[in-house]
This record gives sequence, structure tokens and C-alpha cells, in this order.
Amino acid sequence: MRRLIVSVLVSADGFFEGPEHDLAVMPFEDAFNDHNLDLLRNADTIVYGSRWFRLNWDTWSAVAESDDSGARDREIAERVLALEAVVVSDSFAVRPEDPWAATTRVVPRAEATAEIARLKQAEGRDIIMFGSSTTWNPLLAHGLVDELILLVGPALVGGGSPLYRGAPAPLLLRGARVLPGSQLVAITYTPAS
Repeated sequence: MRRLIVSVLVSADGFFEGPEHDLAVMPFEDAFNDHNLDLLRNADTIVYGSRWFRLNWDTWSAVAESDDSGARDREIAERVLALEAVVVSDSFAVRPEDPWAATTRVVPRAEATAEIARLKQAEGRDIIMFGSSTTWNPLLAHGLVDELILLVGPALVGGGSPLYRGAPAPLLLRGARVLPGSQLVAITYTPAS
């Protein structure tokens, strides 16, 4: 059975983005991309909310086109742009002329839990998610998240989008480590039930 792994960069005060969706205040470090590449190398599907999908696609498309991109970032871009993308949204649509049309499909929010459950039963590699709490929070509540990795960074952003909004969700600590060469602490949990 495939695993659904959610990995989220979070400030020390529990936000995954600052006020008004500002990511510039987040404690990004170079090790963040090393961590994400490790996850991408073991995955064949990425699940997104519509806003995170466009942000990720635009960011990594620019990296792929830049002559200044390093080997690691080029590999991330290649993987992000080539892997199957499942966008959970009631408003996003994929048009045939979109550059992501060949690898991306949209699932309505009401069907997301059933679709992720189906994907987990299919043959394949890991299914991963980054950010988009409105998308992964319900999946956690339905018992579909197999591993939650919080990358806690050295910043207090004072407001923004909280990591989790939902019913209490007990977790089991599976490990914690400082990412090499950084101040990011990767804390890995599995659902307790």
C-alpha cells in the first residue's frame, strides 16, 4: 500500500504561512530543498490545493528555465513538473493548452478523501503533499495521512495560516532531527489511531 506523506515548513509559533499568505516571513533554509528532494525521489504523485499548485508550478518552471539554477534545484524542478499532480479544488480547472495538462488532474473537495484512499490502494510509490493545510487537514482527520513531517524553523511570524484546524488529532512521535547544515528541526509523526 502506498503512503501519503505530508511535509510542512512551520514557524515556531505554528504557522505555515504568514499574514495574507506571505511566505517571505517563513524560515526557509537551503536544507528545506534537500529534504523536499529526498521526498520527491521516492514519490510518483503530489497532491495540492489549487493555490499551492500554481505557486509550486510557477516557481519550479522558472527554476527549470534559468541558467543560474544548480543541479539539485534542477532535479527538483524536473520532478515537480513531471510527477502526477492531483489538485483538490472546486474552482481550479485544467485546460488542454495548460503546460501542466498532461500530468495534472482536478478532484473536487467532496471527492478528495475517496480519491486519496483509492490512490493509496493502487500500485506505486509515495504520495506527497507540501503545505496546503485546507487540503491535508481533512485527509488527516479521515485517517489517510501516514506520516506528518513538520519542519520547524527558527522564526515567530506572529500570525498567518495555522498548521492545523480541526478536531483533536493525537499523533505518535517517530523521530526528530536537525536537518544537516541548518536550524530546521524535522519532527516526524504518525497518526496515533
